[in-house]
Amino acid sequence: MPNVPPKLLSPGFSRAMRDPSWARWLLCALALLFLALLLLVPLLAVFAEAMRKGAGAFIESFANADARRAIYLTLLVAGISVPLNLVFGLAASWAVTKHDFPGKSLLVTLIDLPFSVSPVVSGLILVLVFGAHGWFGHYFSSIGVQVIFAVPGIVLATVFVTFPFVAREIIPAMEACGRDEEQAAVMLGANWWQILRHITLPNVRWALLYGVLLCNARAMGEFGAVSVVSGHIRGETNTVPLHVEILYNEYNFVAAFAMASLLAVLALITLVAKTALEWRIQHIEKQVVTERTRHRDPA
Repeated sequence: MPNVPPKLLSPGFSRAMRDPSWARWLLCALALLFLALLLLVPLLAVFAEAMRKGAGAFIESFANADARRAIYLTLLVAGISVPLNLVFGLAASWAVTKHDFPGKSLLVTLIDLPFSVSPVVSGLILVLVFGAHGWFGHYFSSIGVQVIFAVPGIVLATVFVTFPFVAREIIPAMEACGRDEEQAAVMLGANWWQILRHITLPNVRWALLYGVLLCNARAMGEFGAVSVVSGHIRGETNTVPLHVEILYNEYNFVAAFAMASLLAVLALITLVAKTALEWRIQHIEKQVVTERTRHRDPA
């Protein structure tokens, strides 16, 4: 045990360093009040407004063809962008944590780029690159592919704003695991697919699921970048967030809040799954610590 002054180990010193009970209660009360005003009250207001005219009007909001198209497009975009970001996140994390190469720090910086760029700006960049008068717009027009104001543009915008989520969750997990197991597998003759399947993925599976959850939540709720590249074509390129804006601007508040409640339910499901994953990760970490302690001290 390191040399620690006896004064620092005394109970009196510990009590002196501890915050007063009234301060702890005050901080907890302020935190709960803040969460209630900015999170719980708006969430309850969304469901209250959605049910203001009864369950019949609430259900009827989803029977509209434009609403069904918006839900389908949101699920389609998330179903495309999340697997793409999963592949990119694994590849980028593997490159950053398992290899040393020139430009490694630049790659890490580029992964964080969507966090520092406004989604609206990223949407404008895509318009400048793939629009009718953009750098590659004439080429795609010549082969009959429309990117901007169509589904491909929405997918590109969603992929851009969400690609850091998976990589940023996997990189710390891979760094914590180190390279020893992969190097031992290479020495034993394993190929890259065997190493990825039997060593790397099992070690980072919980971080991977956590990143996928966050990526999916952002993909379904993205507004800024998608708003720029979609063109707001009703029944064609409107996702659920864009459809909510249109309904609200038309003073169709019940339908707008009904669609918003769908996003809120998806967010709550993501939150529950995220909490369950965090609990599972902590439980596994405690089991690992217990096993290591037992092996070190058999008595």
